[in-house]
Amino acid sequence: MAKIFKYKLEKIKQDLELPAGSKILSLQTQSDTPCLWILVDPEKDKVKRTFETFATGEEIPPAPREYIGTFQLLRGGLVFHVFELKHHYPE
Repeated sequence: MAKIFKYKLEKIKQDLELPAGSKILSLQTQSDTPCLWILVDPEKDKVKRTFETFATGEEIPPAPREYIGTFQLLRGGLVFHVFELKHHYPE
């Protein structure tokens, strides 16, 4: 059965163990902490997925990535962009 879970992004590069086939729904801040809301099936086997956060203007090293979203802190004084490193994940 599908559920929506929240995952805090607390590091610049962060691995999350997510059920296979999980779908990212939203990236927003909650109490000044960036969070991902992800549609998951908790019964499925977990796979490691890696997320990276870059500040506006920061150099992004070459790698296959998918853009997830942008969030702001300090009333827009700091702007960050989250990407997922792309690997093969079982469905």
